[in-house]
Amino acid sequence: MKVEIISCLQDNYSYLIIDETNNLACIVDPSEAGPIVDYLKNKNINLKYILNTHHHFDHVGGNKELKKKYNSIVVGFKHDSERIPEIDICLEDNEIWKRDNFIAKIIHVPGHTKGHICFYFYEDKLLFTGDTLFSLGCGRIFEGTYEQMFSSLNKIKAMPLDTQIFCGHEYTLNNSKFCIKHDSENLNLKKKIQNIQIKLKHSLPTIPSTLKEELDCNIFLRAKDVKTFSKLRDLKDNF
Repeated sequence: MKVEIISCLQDNYSYLIIDETNNLACIVDPSEAGPIVDYLKNKNINLKYILNTHHHFDHVGGNKELKKKYNSIVVGFKHDSERIPEIDICLEDNEIWKRDNFIAKIIHVPGHTKGHICFYFYEDKLLFTGDTLFSLGCGRIFEGTYEQMFSSLNKIKAMPLDTQIFCGHEYTLNNSKFCIKHDSENLNLKKKIQNIQIKLKHSLPTIPSTLKEELDCNIFLRAKDVKTFSKLRDLKDNF
């Protein structure tokens, strides 16, 4: 599968997953329709599926317009179906979603919201984490608990180290400032910050990251227990 990163709104990313064998595509978390329509213009790509990790407007704002324009099918979590616009397919935790050549495992990761999920395209080792895991960060806890978010991150930590992480926002540079403040001797983190700065200097996304990079550098994934994680999350909320 080919993944195209599409910038939306101020700092959101939507991801177009393209099966080049039949020119079918999924879009993950379309914040708005315009940039996606612009990308697809004059391309022989059928936007068949819209995949939503959670209900926040900056992840579903393009659902209605894209569905109308391309007759796309909206896919989301069963227990968040009332909050995801235009939803057609409602999936359960640990369910394998398989349509055409797309195969993804649904992983329920509450914390940021109660109904947040990740889409794990395990054959290609692609993980779309929405606002649960960011590069060098994690999402704010709006609806869930510290315990839920810590447990959700532990689910992600158990995946293969070479899993590519595609998150919902370009927050990496700001996240790195918090990580280095609280993990100042981390040589892997210092090297990653240099790479981040180079990418941003050339107007390139810092995404995807890999799970190994996050385990080495992301202070939230390095937290050993809920108490430590909770303290870090509180500090980041006021950073």
